[in-house]
Amino acid sequence: MAGSTPKNTIRCHHCAGPLSKEMETSAWTVPPLIRDSFSMIGSAVGGTVSAFYGFNYVMPIVQRRVKGPMWLHFFIGAPPVIVFSSACAGLAGGAIPAVAQLASSSYHAAVSSSSLPPATSQDEKMHKSRNSSTL
Repeated sequence: MAGSTPKNTIRCHHCAGPLSKEMETSAWTVPPLIRDSFSMIGSAVGGTVSAFYGFNYVMPIVQRRVKGPMWLHFFIGAPPVIVFSSACAGLAGGAIPAVAQLASSSYHAAVSSSSLPPATSQDEKMHKSRNSSTL
């Protein structure tokens, strides 16, 4: 039919969100290789920066409060820095790919929302049935 949109590209006319199950997982997603690369880079940057910050912040405090040789300072100060560094690496490794996905989805939504046709009765029915379904 001329002028009609295929079923797999039906989007909400308000938010440009996908209205079919196939689009929820296939369109506008960052490819796995890029997502994994962002995750690896985020983990490396988060771990390195937090370890640098942690050692520069924690070790002077440990040296002031604990009297003894340098190995004892390191033995006491390293575990909190490792925990802090691991937490930051995990957060950065998860947050950076999520931000990339958000940016990609927002860009595609902004670009395609200007080209969306006006809402049809089929779009409205699909939108209402999706919102009214019980889980």
